[in-house]
Amino acid sequence: MFHQHTARRRSLLALAAATTALLLGAAGIAFGGPTAGEVGTAAATAGCGKAPTLASGQHTISSGGQNRSYILRLPPNYDSSRQYRLFVGFHWLNGTANDVDSGGADGYNWSYYGLRRLADTANNGTIFVAPQGNNNGWANPGGQDLTFVDDLLKQLDAALCIDTAQRFAGGFSYGGAMSYEVACARATVFRAVIAYSGAQLSGCDGGSQPIAYMGVHGVSDSVLNISQGRALRDRFVRNNGCTAQNAPEPAAGSRTHIITAYSGCRAGYPVVWAAFDGGHTPGPIDSGGDGWRTWTSGEVWKFITQFGGSGPTTTTTTTTTTTTTPPGGTTCRVTDVISAWNSGLTSNITIANTGTTPISGWSLVFTLPGGQTITSGWNATYSPTSGQVTATNAAYNADIAPNASVTVGFQANHTGNTAAPTSFTLNGQACGTA
Repeated sequence: MFHQHTARRRSLLALAAATTALLLGAAGIAFGGPTAGEVGTAAATAGCGKAPTLASGQHTISSGGQNRSYILRLPPNYDSSRQYRLFVGFHWLNGTANDVDSGGADGYNWSYYGLRRLADTANNGTIFVAPQGNNNGWANPGGQDLTFVDDLLKQLDAALCIDTAQRFAGGFSYGGAMSYEVACARATVFRAVIAYSGAQLSGCDGGSQPIAYMGVHGVSDSVLNISQGRALRDRFVRNNGCTAQNAPEPAAGSRTHIITAYSGCRAGYPVVWAAFDGGHTPGPIDSGGDGWRTWTSGEVWKFITQFGGSGPTTTTTTTTTTTTTPPGGTTCRVTDVISAWNSGLTSNITIANTGTTPISGWSLVFTLPGGQTITSGWNATYSPTSGQVTATNAAYNADIAPNASVTVGFQANHTGNTAAPTSFTLNGQACGTA
Protein backbone atom coordinates (compact mmCIF):
# COMPACT_ATOMS: atom_id res chain seq x y z
CA MET A 1 0.00 0.00 0.00
CA PHE A 2 2.62 2.54 1.02
CA HIS A 3 5.46 1.38 -1.29
CA GLN A 4 7.72 1.24 1.74
CA HIS A 5 11.47 1.11 1.40
CA THR A 6 13.31 -2.13 0.68
CA ALA A 7 16.82 -1.03 1.61
CA ARG A 8 15.92 1.30 4.47
CA ARG A 9 18.66 0.61 6.96
CA ARG A 10 21.57 0.84 4.52
CA SER A 11 20.22 4.02 2.94
CA LEU A 12 19.43 5.74 6.23
CA LEU A 13 22.95 5.29 7.63
CA ALA A 14 24.51 7.58 5.04
CA LEU A 15 22.26 10.60 5.41
CA ALA A 16 23.74 14.10 5.61
CA ALA A 17 22.30 16.71 7.95
CA ALA A 18 21.50 20.21 6.75
CA THR A 19 24.13 22.81 7.66
CA THR A 20 22.77 26.10 6.37
CA ALA A 21 19.45 27.91 6.39
CA LEU A 22 18.09 30.59 4.08
CA LEU A 23 17.45 34.12 5.16
CA LEU A 24 13.68 34.01 4.95
CA GLY A 25 13.16 37.67 4.22
CA ALA A 26 15.38 37.34 1.17
CA ALA A 27 13.45 34.27 0.11
CA GLY A 28 10.32 36.37 -0.11
CA ILE A 29 8.11 34.11 1.98
CA ALA A 30 5.13 35.77 3.62
CA PHE A 31 5.48 35.37 7.36
CA GLY A 32 2.23 34.27 8.94
CA GLY A 33 3.15 31.62 11.47
CA PRO A 34 2.42 32.23 15.15
CA THR A 35 4.56 34.50 17.26
CA ALA A 36 4.18 35.30 20.92
CA GLY A 37 0.84 37.03 21.36
CA GLU A 38 -0.13 36.53 17.74
CA VAL A 39 -1.20 32.91 17.51
CA GLY A 40 -3.80 32.54 14.76
CA THR A 41 -3.07 35.91 13.12
CA ALA A 42 -3.69 35.50 9.39
CA ALA A 43 -2.10 37.26 6.41
CA ALA A 44 -3.16 36.99 2.81
CA THR A 45 -0.60 36.05 0.20
CA ALA A 46 0.05 38.05 -2.97
CA GLY A 47 -2.05 35.59 -4.95
CA CYS A 48 -5.27 36.57 -3.20
CA GLY A 49 -7.78 38.34 -5.40
CA LYS A 50 -5.97 37.39 -8.60
CA ALA A 51 -6.55 34.75 -11.22
CA PRO A 52 -4.42 31.73 -10.20
CA THR A 53 -1.22 31.30 -12.17
CA LEU A 54 -0.79 27.68 -11.08
CA ALA A 55 -3.17 24.78 -11.69
CA SER A 56 -3.43 21.28 -10.28
CA GLY A 57 -0.78 18.96 -11.66
CA GLN A 58 2.97 18.56 -11.80
CA HIS A 59 5.22 21.62 -11.84
CA THR A 60 8.94 22.32 -11.95
CA ILE A 61 10.84 25.05 -10.19
CA SER A 62 14.47 26.19 -10.17
CA SER A 63 15.90 25.98 -6.66
CA GLY A 64 19.52 26.19 -5.57
CA GLY A 65 20.76 25.60 -9.10
CA GLN A 66 18.60 22.50 -9.53
CA ASN A 67 15.35 21.75 -11.30
CA ARG A 68 12.97 20.45 -8.66
CA SER A 69 9.40 19.24 -9.09
CA TYR A 70 6.19 19.07 -7.11
CA ILE A 71 2.54 18.13 -7.55
CA LEU A 72 -0.13 20.67 -6.72
CA ARG A 73 -3.71 19.77 -5.84
CA LEU A 74 -6.17 22.69 -5.72
CA PRO A 75 -9.59 22.17 -4.15
CA PRO A 76 -12.58 22.01 -6.51
CA ASN A 77 -14.00 25.43 -7.34
CA TYR A 78 -10.90 27.25 -6.15
CA ASP A 79 -11.79 30.86 -5.29
CA SER A 80 -9.01 33.46 -5.23
CA SER A 81 -10.98 35.62 -2.79
CA ARG A 82 -10.79 32.90 -0.16
CA GLN A 83 -7.69 32.22 1.94
CA TYR A 84 -6.94 28.49 1.97
CA ARG A 85 -5.16 26.19 4.36
CA LEU A 86 -1.97 24.65 2.88
CA PHE A 87 -0.65 21.15 3.58
CA VAL A 88 2.79 20.09 2.33
CA GLY A 89 3.04 16.29 2.20
CA PHE A 90 6.53 14.77 2.16
CA HIS A 91 7.04 11.24 0.79
CA TRP A 92 9.06 8.44 2.39
CA LEU A 93 12.39 6.94 1.29
CA ASN A 94 12.04 5.50 -2.22
CA GLY A 95 8.56 6.98 -2.37
CA THR A 96 7.55 9.78 -4.71
CA ALA A 97 5.43 12.89 -4.80
CA ASN A 98 3.00 10.93 -6.96
CA ASP A 99 2.63 8.29 -4.24
CA VAL A 100 1.56 10.99 -1.78
CA ASP A 101 -0.73 12.76 -4.23
CA SER A 102 -2.36 9.67 -5.76
CA GLY A 103 -2.71 7.70 -2.54
CA GLY A 104 -1.00 4.69 -4.08
CA ALA A 105 -2.96 1.42 -4.11
CA ASP A 106 -5.74 2.95 -1.99
CA GLY A 107 -6.17 5.89 -4.35
CA TYR A 108 -8.20 8.92 -3.32
CA ASN A 109 -8.94 7.52 0.14
CA TRP A 110 -5.25 7.71 1.10
CA SER A 111 -4.24 10.79 -0.92
CA TYR A 112 -2.04 13.00 1.29
CA TYR A 113 -2.19 10.46 4.11
CA GLY A 114 -5.99 10.44 3.96
CA LEU A 115 -6.29 14.19 4.56
CA ARG A 116 -7.46 15.16 1.08
CA ARG A 117 -10.60 13.05 1.48
CA LEU A 118 -11.34 14.70 4.83
CA ALA A 119 -10.65 18.18 3.43
CA ASP A 120 -13.07 17.62 0.57
CA THR A 121 -15.68 16.57 3.09
CA ALA A 122 -14.86 19.73 5.02
CA ASN A 123 -15.96 22.18 2.33
CA ASN A 124 -12.83 21.96 0.17
CA GLY A 125 -10.76 24.12 2.50
CA THR A 126 -7.21 22.97 1.75
CA ILE A 127 -4.56 23.27 -0.95
CA PHE A 128 -2.25 20.24 -1.06
CA VAL A 129 1.27 20.05 -2.44
CA ALA A 130 3.65 17.08 -2.67
CA PRO A 131 7.31 17.99 -3.28
CA GLN A 132 9.68 15.46 -4.87
CA GLY A 133 12.88 14.69 -2.98
CA ASN A 134 16.22 14.17 -4.71
CA ASN A 135 16.96 10.46 -5.10
CA ASN A 136 13.50 9.85 -3.65
CA GLY A 137 14.66 11.01 -0.23
CA TRP A 138 15.25 14.06 1.93
CA ALA A 139 18.95 14.03 2.85
CA ASN A 140 18.92 17.86 2.69
CA PRO A 141 22.68 18.25 2.01
CA GLY A 142 23.76 21.83 2.54
CA GLY A 143 20.14 22.72 3.24
CA GLN A 144 19.10 22.14 -0.39
CA ASP A 145 15.75 20.58 0.50
CA LEU A 146 14.96 23.34 2.97
CA THR A 147 15.78 25.85 0.22
CA PHE A 148 13.42 23.94 -2.07
CA VAL A 149 10.63 24.31 0.50
CA ASP A 150 11.33 28.04 0.77
CA ASP A 151 11.26 28.51 -3.00
CA LEU A 152 8.14 26.40 -3.31
CA LEU A 153 6.29 28.48 -0.74
CA LYS A 154 7.40 31.67 -2.46
CA GLN A 155 5.95 30.44 -5.76
CA LEU A 156 2.71 29.26 -4.18
CA ASP A 157 2.26 32.54 -2.28
CA ALA A 158 2.62 34.54 -5.48
CA ALA A 159 0.21 32.37 -7.46
CA LEU A 160 -2.50 31.39 -4.98
CA CYS A 161 -4.53 32.72 -2.07
CA ILE A 162 -3.15 31.04 1.04
CA ASP A 163 -3.73 31.80 4.70
CA THR A 164 -0.18 32.13 6.00
CA ALA A 165 -1.34 31.28 9.51
CA GLN A 166 -2.58 27.93 8.20
CA ARG A 167 0.48 26.29 6.67
CA PHE A 168 1.10 22.69 7.72
CA ALA A 169 3.61 20.00 6.81
CA GLY A 170 3.69 16.28 7.40
CA GLY A 171 5.30 13.12 6.16
CA PHE A 172 6.15 9.50 6.82
CA SER A 173 9.59 8.09 7.69
CA TYR A 174 12.10 10.17 5.67
CA GLY A 175 9.20 12.55 5.07
CA GLY A 176 8.72 12.71 8.84
CA ALA A 177 12.39 13.63 9.14
CA MET A 178 11.92 16.46 6.64
CA SER A 179 8.83 17.61 8.50
CA TYR A 180 10.97 17.77 11.65
CA GLU A 181 13.59 19.87 9.84
CA VAL A 182 10.80 22.24 8.77
CA ALA A 183 9.64 22.44 12.40
CA CYS A 184 13.16 23.27 13.56
CA ALA A 185 14.02 25.78 10.84
CA ARG A 186 10.69 27.33 9.83
CA ALA A 187 8.69 27.54 13.03
CA THR A 188 7.56 31.07 12.13
CA VAL A 189 6.42 30.01 8.64
CA PHE A 190 4.51 26.80 9.39
CA ARG A 191 1.74 26.55 11.96
CA ALA A 192 2.25 22.89 12.82
CA VAL A 193 3.93 19.73 11.59
CA ILE A 194 3.14 16.02 11.81
CA ALA A 195 5.89 13.39 11.83
CA TYR A 196 4.72 9.87 11.07
CA SER A 197 7.42 7.42 12.24
CA GLY A 198 10.17 10.02 11.88
CA ALA A 199 13.73 10.51 13.09
CA GLN A 200 16.40 13.20 12.83
CA LEU A 201 17.69 12.39 9.35
CA SER A 202 17.26 15.68 7.47
CA GLY A 203 18.82 17.95 10.08
CA CYS A 204 17.44 20.40 12.61
CA ASP A 205 18.55 23.93 11.73
CA GLY A 206 17.69 26.25 14.58
CA GLY A 207 15.33 24.11 16.60
CA SER A 208 14.84 26.55 19.46
CA GLN A 209 11.45 28.08 18.61
CA PRO A 210 8.01 26.71 19.48
CA ILE A 211 5.70 25.17 16.88
CA ALA A 212 2.65 22.93 17.26
CA TYR A 213 3.84 19.35 16.86
CA MET A 214 2.28 15.90 16.48
CA GLY A 215 4.24 12.66 16.42
CA VAL A 216 2.83 9.26 15.37
CA HIS A 217 5.00 6.18 15.98
CA GLY A 218 4.76 2.40 16.37
CA VAL A 219 6.15 0.72 19.47
CA SER A 220 7.59 -2.12 17.35
CA ASP A 221 9.09 0.02 14.57
CA SER A 222 12.17 -1.90 13.38
CA VAL A 223 13.25 0.73 10.83
CA LEU A 224 13.23 3.90 12.94
CA ASN A 225 12.96 2.94 16.59
CA ILE A 226 10.28 4.69 18.59
CA SER A 227 13.01 6.20 20.79
CA GLN A 228 14.01 8.29 17.77
CA GLY A 229 10.46 9.57 17.44
CA ARG A 230 10.35 10.38 21.15
CA ALA A 231 13.50 12.48 20.76
CA LEU A 232 11.84 14.60 18.05
CA ARG A 233 8.75 15.05 20.23
CA ASP A 234 10.72 15.99 23.33
CA ARG A 235 12.43 18.92 21.61
CA PHE A 236 9.07 20.59 21.14
CA VAL A 237 7.83 19.53 24.55
CA ARG A 238 10.70 21.75 25.79
CA ASN A 239 10.34 24.51 23.20
CA ASN A 240 6.59 24.77 23.74
CA GLY A 241 6.87 24.90 27.52
CA CYS A 242 4.89 21.68 28.03
CA THR A 243 5.06 19.64 31.20
CA ALA A 244 7.51 16.80 30.66
CA GLN A 245 6.12 13.30 31.11
CA ASN A 246 6.63 9.73 29.99
CA ALA A 247 3.63 9.53 27.70
CA PRO A 248 1.89 6.14 27.97
CA GLU A 249 2.36 3.74 25.08
CA PRO A 250 0.51 0.49 24.32
CA ALA A 251 2.16 -2.87 24.82
CA ALA A 252 3.25 -4.87 21.80
CA GLY A 253 0.47 -7.23 20.87
CA SER A 254 -2.25 -5.11 22.49
CA ARG A 255 -3.63 -3.93 19.13
CA THR A 256 -4.39 -0.51 20.54
CA HIS A 257 -3.13 3.03 20.29
CA ILE A 258 -2.77 5.75 22.91
CA ILE A 259 -2.96 9.46 22.14
CA THR A 260 -1.46 11.89 24.66
CA ALA A 261 -2.00 15.64 24.52
CA TYR A 262 0.73 17.18 26.68
CA SER A 263 -0.35 19.55 29.42
CA GLY A 264 1.12 22.92 30.34
CA CYS A 265 2.04 23.90 26.77
CA ARG A 266 2.05 27.56 25.75
CA ALA A 267 -1.30 28.66 24.38
CA GLY A 268 -1.46 27.78 20.70
CA TYR A 269 1.52 25.40 20.79
CA PRO A 270 0.16 21.93 21.60
CA VAL A 271 2.21 18.74 21.47
CA VAL A 272 0.42 15.46 20.74
CA TRP A 273 1.99 12.00 20.84
CA ALA A 274 0.18 9.07 19.21
CA ALA A 275 1.84 5.72 19.95
CA PHE A 276 0.43 2.53 18.47
CA ASP A 277 0.99 -1.20 18.60
CA GLY A 278 2.62 -1.75 15.24
CA GLY A 279 5.67 -1.27 13.07
CA HIS A 280 6.85 1.18 10.42
CA THR A 281 3.66 2.54 8.87
CA PRO A 282 1.63 5.78 8.77
CA GLY A 283 -1.67 3.90 8.56
CA PRO A 284 -1.95 1.41 11.43
CA ILE A 285 -5.24 -0.33 12.12
CA ASP A 286 -5.86 -1.59 15.63
CA SER A 287 -7.10 -4.95 14.35
CA GLY A 288 -3.71 -5.48 12.70
CA GLY A 289 -2.11 -4.43 9.43
CA ASP A 290 -2.52 -1.02 7.83
CA GLY A 291 -4.73 0.75 5.33
CA TRP A 292 -6.72 3.85 4.55
CA ARG A 293 -9.28 3.06 7.28
CA THR A 294 -6.61 3.88 9.86
CA TRP A 295 -7.43 6.15 12.77
CA THR A 296 -4.40 8.38 12.02
CA SER A 297 -6.12 10.38 9.26
CA GLY A 298 -8.94 11.51 11.52
CA GLU A 299 -6.62 12.33 14.42
CA VAL A 300 -4.21 14.33 12.26
CA TRP A 301 -7.09 16.18 10.61
CA LYS A 302 -8.48 17.03 14.02
CA PHE A 303 -5.05 18.29 15.06
CA ILE A 304 -4.48 20.63 12.12
CA THR A 305 -8.03 22.01 11.98
CA GLN A 306 -7.99 23.17 15.60
CA PHE A 307 -5.98 26.28 14.74
CA GLY A 308 -7.53 29.63 13.98
CA GLY A 309 -6.96 31.74 10.92
CA SER A 310 -8.84 33.54 8.21
CA GLY A 311 -9.12 30.43 6.06
CA PRO A 312 -12.21 28.24 5.92
CA THR A 313 -13.29 26.28 8.93
CA THR A 314 -13.86 22.53 8.84
CA THR A 315 -17.35 21.13 8.64
CA THR A 316 -16.27 17.53 9.16
CA THR A 317 -18.67 15.95 11.62
CA THR A 318 -16.71 15.16 14.79
CA THR A 319 -18.54 14.17 17.94
CA THR A 320 -16.47 14.03 21.12
CA THR A 321 -18.10 12.76 24.26
CA THR A 322 -17.51 14.00 27.76
CA THR A 323 -15.94 11.83 30.44
CA THR A 324 -18.42 9.86 32.52
CA THR A 325 -18.35 6.72 34.65
CA PRO A 326 -19.69 3.46 33.18
CA PRO A 327 -20.04 0.35 35.36
CA GLY A 328 -16.80 -0.89 36.89
CA GLY A 329 -15.48 2.54 37.82
CA THR A 330 -13.98 3.28 34.40
CA THR A 331 -14.29 6.52 32.46
CA CYS A 332 -14.64 6.85 28.71
CA ARG A 333 -14.26 9.22 25.81
CA VAL A 334 -15.70 8.55 22.36
CA THR A 335 -14.82 10.35 19.14
CA ASP A 336 -16.74 9.81 15.91
CA VAL A 337 -15.30 11.18 12.66
CA ILE A 338 -17.64 11.06 9.65
CA SER A 339 -16.36 11.23 6.07
CA ALA A 340 -19.25 11.50 3.59
CA TRP A 341 -19.74 11.55 -0.17
CA ASN A 342 -22.74 11.54 -2.51
CA SER A 343 -24.66 8.57 -1.11
CA GLY A 344 -22.22 6.98 1.32
CA LEU A 345 -20.13 7.66 4.37
CA THR A 346 -17.57 6.10 6.68
CA SER A 347 -17.60 6.46 10.45
CA ASN A 348 -14.42 5.99 12.51
CA ILE A 349 -15.26 5.69 16.20
CA THR A 350 -12.53 5.79 18.85
CA ILE A 351 -13.40 4.51 22.33
CA ALA A 352 -10.87 5.62 24.94
CA ASN A 353 -10.60 4.40 28.52
CA THR A 354 -9.51 7.51 30.41
CA GLY A 355 -9.94 5.92 33.83
CA THR A 356 -7.80 3.70 36.04
CA THR A 357 -9.80 0.46 35.73
CA PRO A 358 -9.50 -1.84 32.70
CA ILE A 359 -12.58 -2.40 30.55
CA SER A 360 -12.98 -6.12 29.80
CA GLY A 361 -15.59 -6.66 27.12
CA TRP A 362 -17.68 -3.81 25.78
CA SER A 363 -20.79 -2.89 23.84
CA LEU A 364 -21.32 0.54 22.37
CA VAL A 365 -24.90 1.55 21.61
CA PHE A 366 -25.86 4.46 19.37
CA THR A 367 -28.71 5.45 17.08
CA LEU A 368 -28.05 6.16 13.40
CA PRO A 369 -29.84 9.17 11.89
CA GLY A 370 -32.72 8.33 9.58
CA GLY A 371 -31.69 7.12 6.14
CA GLN A 372 -28.33 5.69 7.23
CA THR A 373 -27.78 1.93 6.79
CA ILE A 374 -24.54 0.12 7.60
CA THR A 375 -23.18 -1.91 4.68
CA SER A 376 -19.91 -3.14 6.21
CA GLY A 377 -17.83 -2.65 9.34
CA TRP A 378 -14.47 -3.33 10.91
CA ASN A 379 -13.09 -4.11 14.38
CA ALA A 380 -16.60 -4.81 15.79
CA THR A 381 -19.87 -6.51 14.95
CA TYR A 382 -22.89 -4.27 14.30
CA SER A 383 -26.52 -5.23 14.85
CA PRO A 384 -28.92 -4.22 13.46
CA THR A 385 -27.71 -2.17 10.47
CA SER A 386 -30.01 0.83 11.02
CA GLY A 387 -31.84 2.55 13.84
CA GLN A 388 -30.44 1.74 17.29
CA VAL A 389 -27.20 -0.15 16.69
CA THR A 390 -25.05 -2.14 19.10
CA ALA A 391 -21.34 -2.43 18.26
CA THR A 392 -19.77 -5.36 20.11
CA ASN A 393 -16.05 -5.93 20.54
CA ALA A 394 -14.08 -8.43 18.50
CA ALA A 395 -12.06 -11.10 20.29
CA TYR A 396 -8.82 -9.18 19.84
CA ASN A 397 -10.00 -5.79 21.18
CA ALA A 398 -12.27 -6.78 24.06
CA ASP A 399 -9.94 -5.28 26.67
CA ILE A 400 -9.26 -1.55 26.87
CA ALA A 401 -6.54 -0.76 29.37
CA PRO A 402 -6.47 2.55 31.27
CA ASN A 403 -5.28 5.38 28.98
CA ALA A 404 -5.71 3.11 25.95
CA SER A 405 -8.28 3.18 23.17
CA VAL A 406 -9.71 1.10 20.36
CA THR A 407 -10.95 2.31 17.01
CA VAL A 408 -13.87 0.71 15.19
CA GLY A 409 -15.75 1.81 12.14
CA PHE A 410 -18.28 1.15 9.46
CA GLN A 411 -19.36 2.17 5.99
CA ALA A 412 -22.97 3.16 5.41
CA ASN A 413 -25.37 4.37 2.75
CA HIS A 414 -27.34 7.55 3.42
CA THR A 415 -30.21 9.47 1.86
CA GLY A 416 -28.89 12.94 2.68
CA ASN A 417 -28.38 13.01 6.44
CA THR A 418 -24.66 12.46 7.12
CA ALA A 419 -24.67 13.47 10.78
CA ALA A 420 -23.04 11.44 13.52
CA PRO A 421 -25.12 9.81 16.25
CA THR A 422 -26.06 12.30 18.96
CA SER A 423 -25.14 10.02 21.89
CA PHE A 424 -23.23 6.87 22.79
CA THR A 425 -23.72 4.35 25.58
CA LEU A 426 -20.86 2.14 26.75
CA ASN A 427 -21.77 -0.99 28.69
CA GLY A 428 -25.13 0.45 29.63
CA GLN A 429 -23.87 3.86 30.77
CA ALA A 430 -24.33 6.96 28.62
CA CYS A 431 -20.98 8.50 27.79
CA GLY A 432 -22.67 11.84 27.09
CA THR A 433 -22.21 14.03 24.04
CA ALA A 434 -20.37 17.31 24.35
